Amino acid sequence: MNRLSGYEVLALGFMTFALFLGAGNIIVPAEVGMKAGAASWAACLGFLITAVSMPLLTVIALARAGGGMAILTSPVGRVAGLVFAVAIYLAIGPFFGTPRTAAVSFEIGITPFLKYLPFVNTEQLVEKDYLAQVSSIALWGYSSLYFTIVFCLVINPKKMVDRLGKLLTPALLLGLLILGISAIAAPAGALGPITERYQENAMLSGFLDGYLTMDALAALVFGLVIANAVRSKGITDKKLITGYCIVAGVIGAVGLSLVYLALINLGASSYAIAADAANGGAILAAYVQYTFGDLGNVLLASVIILACMTTAVGLITACGEYFAELTGMSYRLIVLLVTLFSWLVSNVGLTDLLAFSIPVLVGLYPLSVVLVLLSLAHKLWRYPPLVFIPTLLVTLVFGIFDAFVAAKWDFLVPDFIQALWGAEQQMGWVLPVSFTLLMMLILDRAFGQHLIKSKFSNPN
Repeated sequence: MNRLSGYEVLALGFMTFALFLGAGNIIVPAEVGMKAGAASWAACLGFLITAVSMPLLTVIALARAGGGMAILTSPVGRVAGLVFAVAIYLAIGPFFGTPRTAAVSFEIGITPFLKYLPFVNTEQLVEKDYLAQVSSIALWGYSSLYFTIVFCLVINPKKMVDRLGKLLTPALLLGLLILGISAIAAPAGALGPITERYQENAMLSGFLDGYLTMDALAALVFGLVIANAVRSKGITDKKLITGYCIVAGVIGAVGLSLVYLALINLGASSYAIAADAANGGAILAAYVQYTFGDLGNVLLASVIILACMTTAVGLITACGEYFAELTGMSYRLIVLLVTLFSWLVSNVGLTDLLAFSIPVLVGLYPLSVVLVLLSLAHKLWRYPPLVFIPTLLVTLVFGIFDAFVAAKWDFLVPDFIQALWGAEQQMGWVLPVSFTLLMMLILDRAFGQHLIKSKFSNPN
């Protein structure tokens, strides 16, 4: 029976870490640290619960289901499960997630260097229209090179562990290590003041901000990639595949936790130099400029581009493997089409891309969280469809309302829903879904066994 060596398991874990570590995972914790200030440790604890534990639980749930969503969604029926899976893959893949990796890495990593382009008039860069024109031209060039490299990395999925776990991830880790150690050893200043929202409850605020990484959605996509990476090494035993996927998830979770700890500390201690920063990217830019000078821009660009590229590789690979299995089409043809589509969408620009993507992702996020939690508790249910279907339907309804709020279409959301606990943070679904789950649990205990007998006695 084939088994992975310790080095191969570690490489698989590094690959998992790299898959999850996108630009948002670097930008969001820095902003959380800035807002939390002196309460950053409490905020960090809450942040780790959602930004690390939810993706890890999702990887575990998928590992137990064999790496794919078909078994995970089986209690809701084949058609509903298929619609949900396709929506997740398209949203987190070519429609929004993958193009965003190029747009974000350009905005943060490349924009500071536009002044060095030979055709640019540096004096005119201060003009908004001229900057937009230069950025548009440069983005087409950058995205073309970016997705060419990504395509070369995804064309052979059997090389995923070698290319990510042994090649790109060590380079990414080196950049993060320099950034993390400097943030701890050479902070820019004392911990900043606590903003109003974090004064009320720093841990809860950090918990809610952890959802902004959207990694529970990404984990639904990456689960298949991780499982297939294990199978590509000749592992066929289901228990071994599950075990290796879980170990890889734990290694990735530990890596993410260390990164978040360092970056939240960086944000919390950067108030003196970045108090007016508009977002986490601006905080990081201010810190590296303060600490490393102009060389800091190179360091930040390297970290952001590598982080985005590894995530793009994982997303496109996942889409290729899923849709190849679903449609019977060639994997290489699908990843070519996904790469080309992602390239075209990325040139819409980050602002417009975020305006379209955030409402969709916010709407899908509750469904993914509830699905994973229900799946992990599968032993509690006597007749899973009785629990899954009503609970996920309620989740879908409230997810749609959250999407309306994120799109600033509040007028479509009834007042009583906007008044629910957590509605302001797109968490209004928690109480209604919890109540529905409790009711379905009671019904499952009362009628679940009877429904199972009816199903088997009347298979048609």
